[in-house]
Amino acid sequence: MKYDSKPDQNPMTEHPHDKTAPGWIGVDLDGTLASYDGWKGPDHIGEPIPKMVRFVRDLMDQGHEIRIFTARVGPQKQPQDRVYAAQAIRAWCHKHLGKELPTTHEKDFQMQWLYDDRCSQVIRNSGAIIAPNLDHSPEPNYDPVI
Repeated sequence: MKYDSKPDQNPMTEHPHDKTAPGWIGVDLDGTLASYDGWKGPDHIGEPIPKMVRFVRDLMDQGHEIRIFTARVGPQKQPQDRVYAAQAIRAWCHKHLGKELPTTHEKDFQMQWLYDDRCSQVIRNSGAIIAPNLDHSPEPNYDPVI
């Protein structure tokens, strides 16, 4: 399904996911699904962000495969910290989402979509940025496409 972004569309309720297509949807943990106010160790995860928790539960209810997408389990971390982080993420997901979700630090060709507080969407093969990430954009005078 092609997603045509319109100003009156709410991406939190109207999304481009085709549940018949193979693949998965990535959801960042810190700052997107869970509150983040600074690093407090690999096993500390903030409180759930209710709007995103409802959104992820809705996607799961529709049959989508959801993966937690986080640098907490990336190779730049110490091996033991990755283990602690993975355990904490499983427990957090079970408590707040009702089940453990796969966790990754890598995207692949099966990833259909990514929700992350540090991303800006780019129109494929054009270089056109849909909207800036206002928290992290290096371009303060950016004029979005839409």
